[in-house]
Amino acid sequence: MLRLLLPIFITCTSAAVADVPRIATDIAPVQGLVAAVLGDLGDAALVVPKGTSPHDHALRPSEARQLQSADLVVWIGPDLMPNLAKPLETLASTARILTLSDVPGSLLLSNRTAAVFALPDPDTSHPEADHDHKDEAAEPRDTEAGSDHAHPVGGHDPHLWLDPGNALIWLDAIHAQLADLDPEHAAAYAENAARAKAAVTSAAEAARTRLAASAGRQYLSLHDAYQYFEHAFDLHPLGAVSLSDATSPGPSRLAALRDVMARSDVRCVLAEPGAALGFLTALDPASRLRVAEVDPMGAAIPPGPEFYPTLISDTADRIADCLMTGS
Repeated sequence: MLRLLLPIFITCTSAAVADVPRIATDIAPVQGLVAAVLGDLGDAALVVPKGTSPHDHALRPSEARQLQSADLVVWIGPDLMPNLAKPLETLASTARILTLSDVPGSLLLSNRTAAVFALPDPDTSHPEADHDHKDEAAEPRDTEAGSDHAHPVGGHDPHLWLDPGNALIWLDAIHAQLADLDPEHAAAYAENAARAKAAVTSAAEAARTRLAASAGRQYLSLHDAYQYFEHAFDLHPLGAVSLSDATSPGPSRLAALRDVMARSDVRCVLAEPGAALGFLTALDPASRLRVAEVDPMGAAIPPGPEFYPTLISDTADRIADCLMTGS
């Protein structure tokens, strides 16, 4: 009797799983947001492996198959991963595509091209910056083509998942897509999305408290990857050594940073895991800089529903520790 019932049980279980949409995501932070809405109902595939730069990632056959089989693809957009735009048209032609940078209300910031974002001013808690954050928040989408803020991977800074405000908006968009594709589980998706939004809000509030003690302290970034986090938590970077992880600073950029470093008390630099630190010697011959390893992709964070709140908390902790050490 057991032999007869077992195949039936397997068939029924497979049918139940098949009802949940198959989802492909571009990067781990997006996978984490989707996982939070899915809950225990399913998993989301990851197209860009952890530890891999999405800017110039070439799809492997297994990753192409994930797109081909997907009912829904969730990605940041072409500013982050231009190489994925064409495969989405060909490989995922039957899937729904949720481009998070296009979700209404999402904050998009222009890329910063200057080496120095703000001049050191000990008498001012809010230094004059390369961008006016209030103006950017009031106009989330900058649709002007050919902006002066040109960038190797597009006109907008593509790291927009580091603003928790964007994540809250995207959780609603992910929930809406899943509920439409899978009405049977719509109530579960709604409950999961509400729980995820509460977790993101709590993590953001804790991060704001954690960073409050270092308000106004300036630092350098090795690669300008943290603008959205800075915007969300009112941080004040002095500048960035390079525009992106795919470019190296030229002599004029290094000279501008050396000049401003000589007039500042900056002691902290944010660097992504595995980044080459050789340029810091030219900027800081006395070795005053403390290096904080801050990974905007969260490669060391386990996948799952808690990924995104953990990413926000970990980023805040690492920046706060770097800014406060030796104070």
